[in-house]
Amino acid sequence: VQLVESGGGLVQPGGSLRLSCAVSGFTFSSYAMSWYRQAPGKGRELVAFMPSRGGSTNYVDSVKGRFAISRDNAKNTVYLQMNSLKPEDTAVYYCYAAARGSVYWGQGTQVTVSS
Repeated sequence: VQLVESGGGLVQPGGSLRLSCAVSGFTFSSYAMSWYRQAPGKGRELVAFMPSRGGSTNYVDSVKGRFAISRDNAKNTVYLQMNSLKPEDTAVYYCYAAARGSVYWGQGTQVTVSS
């Protein structure tokens, strides 16, 4: 099983990034996918959630209207489009897969928002 995030980096406030998480080793379309983040000195926080077959998504209040989660089941990939980034969005971002009691984490990708 592998979940490999990419797309992180350094961006100025107000900028955008698109994170990707490529999955292998399990039936991606059967898993709900989420993005979490962990800022320095803080706990891991659920940022965005998408059910296994798409549909209704959920976001933490602090990113609503700025972030968008999506998935491409044909490419076994989940995305997080992040717009209007703020310094407080600085964190390591992790993708997370869950279904029927099985959960998997990616290794994380660093996002730094700074001028």
